[in-house]
Amino acid sequence: MDDLEQLCKTADELRTDLENTNLVFGVGNQNADLMLIGEAPGEQEDQQGEPFVGAAGQLLNKILGAINFKRDDVYIANILKHRPPGNRNPKPEEAERSLPYLNRQIELIDPKIILCLGKVSGQTMLNRDDTLKNMRGKFHKFGSRELYVTYHPAALLRNSQWKRPTWEDVQNVRKRYDELSGNP
Repeated sequence: MDDLEQLCKTADELRTDLENTNLVFGVGNQNADLMLIGEAPGEQEDQQGEPFVGAAGQLLNKILGAINFKRDDVYIANILKHRPPGNRNPKPEEAERSLPYLNRQIELIDPKIILCLGKVSGQTMLNRDDTLKNMRGKFHKFGSRELYVTYHPAALLRNSQWKRPTWEDVQNVRKRYDELSGNP
């Protein structure tokens, strides 16, 4: 994993059109059975070099805590490893350039379940142009793994009516995690 992170630090193809950004590689348990994938770092993530550290990250910590996980229990990464300008969504070509690095992270961590946070993450990982509504509420095959899509924590900060469906989603993820891990 350290070798991959070092490679990412020098990989110009991972950069966006915003200059002087820091690499935001990923954080957490490198042997996690649950991996969370967001879309791209924001300003605070860029400054600290860690995904989900701002207000959305604080909410994510609460969501994880509600299903008996700590940040240290899971691995958290983004599709993009560098912040895009204005917190815009990743451009398709940026995501395409970043995916081989993210896929290598997934291989190294070898999670049982991937939880995509937000529509862009779900669309990118499932390689399909679909609505969040159509992607949510079910597990998708992702190679030998299972993938689930839910709302991005930043969206929950703007739209509280999505908190209940997110709660249901993460409950499903926890239940499936326990089944796959052999936990009662």
